[in-house]
Amino acid sequence: MFNIVLISPEIPLNTGAIGRLAVNTNSTLHLIRPLGFSIDDKSIKRAGLDYWEKLDLKVWNSVEEFFEEHSSSRLFFATTKSDTPYFKMEFQKDDFLIFGSETKGIKEEILNRFKSKNITIPMGKEGRSLNLAMSVAIILYKAIEQNFEELNYE
Repeated sequence: MFNIVLISPEIPLNTGAIGRLAVNTNSTLHLIRPLGFSIDDKSIKRAGLDYWEKLDLKVWNSVEEFFEEHSSSRLFFATTKSDTPYFKMEFQKDDFLIFGSETKGIKEEILNRFKSKNITIPMGKEGRSLNLAMSVAIILYKAIEQNFEELNYE
């Protein structure tokens, strides 16, 4: 349905929760190395509960490898460094929703390369950023809302 991409995630509990979200939305989870944990880590599986075994998971060795494979795909980059709210975008089935690590986000060079596809979740002035799993859920469910009729959820 959709593709969730995490570039160098650091916190296994976030990735586990996102994996569970991916299973429940029929989405594919792409993890781009380096990872801040082992995929076999107990905490990642604990956060994903028994969903982890059902997950459509793809692991990439580098961001360059991922981009080579998906150069013609529709890519959206979630960042606090954009003025374009995610809800102003029109998402399509099979889009790639890309998120950076919990502490560093997405590298500036990548954001600059895909500037027209940078999106943000609006926040108040006191906040710096949202939890990664929460951010994925917010944007993913907007994409689902926009495409609900053709997604065949039961």
